[in-house]
Amino acid sequence: MQQHVRIAGWLFIAYSIFLDVVAIFIGIVVVGGGALSGDRQAMMITGAVAIFVVALLLVLSIPGIITGMGLLKFRPWARILAIILAVLNILSFPLGTALAIYTLWVMLSAETGPLFGGPPPPPRPFVTS
Repeated sequence: MQQHVRIAGWLFIAYSIFLDVVAIFIGIVVVGGGALSGDRQAMMITGAVAIFVVALLLVLSIPGIITGMGLLKFRPWARILAIILAVLNILSFPLGTALAIYTLWVMLSAETGPLFGGPPPPPRPFVTS
């Protein structure tokens, strides 16, 4: 399960970087649309909208990067933050949903708790046939 935690950490970082790239692309498209119009007022409005959207998406990606780095170092707070972000990402179809399902499977597994300093999983009963 240790390898799955590392994979989840890298996926959080990659997803956050993907959000940053999308934010910059949206900003360029919105500003470019205002510039193509040639109207000064349209350029001001689209510029303000672009700044707002880019800033919002960049701020929303920060917790994912922090979570990913924490998961790579097996920090206990990162497990909790990963579960919270996974629940929030469920509605971000399709990539966020896939990341959320994988993260919840990994973080809520009984074998994952001890990796973050939690109690060990309960012993399995020995059954003889």
